[in-house]
Amino acid sequence: MAELTTLARPYAKAAFEYALAANKLQSWFDALAVSAAVAEQDQVKKALSSSGLSAAQKASVFVQVCGEQMDEKVKNFIHTLASNKRLALLPYIKELFATMKAQQEKSIEVEVTAAYELSVDLINKLAQALSAKLNRTVSVHSSVDTSLLGGAIIHTGDMVIDGSIRGRLAKLAEAMKS
Repeated sequence: MAELTTLARPYAKAAFEYALAANKLQSWFDALAVSAAVAEQDQVKKALSSSGLSAAQKASVFVQVCGEQMDEKVKNFIHTLASNKRLALLPYIKELFATMKAQQEKSIEVEVTAAYELSVDLINKLAQALSAKLNRTVSVHSSVDTSLLGGAIIHTGDMVIDGSIRGRLAKLAEAMKS
């Protein structure tokens, strides 16, 4: 996967720089999200890997499948990817673009997994505390995992805060073994 991300990085950077200069970050992100979803479909993967179609034909079919979600510049981007045999990289390009967009907008998405359903008030307080700590606008998504026993685990990017009882018990067991 690291190789594919490395291959996708220059395309994501070029798309991001254009979208930023044209003040179209959100519309490009939306178009890339649709394109990535289409590229991940099994039938599309088979069509893209088919040697019977030229790059221009693959790009045209891809653009038709995506529908009216793309402006001319995004269509040109898709044609460039097709001519360089990089359409399969669209999911990676979208992820890298999303990361650059979040950095530009000073926003971050946080996933909170708790043992029980969190109240809206608690989620808002958590978002405010994380916003102050990370100096970014925080968007919190929560999920429930009853195997945690209690507490919560917070994920954002490469940062993990494990405040779960299961995590604390694992640390205690590790300390007792050493």
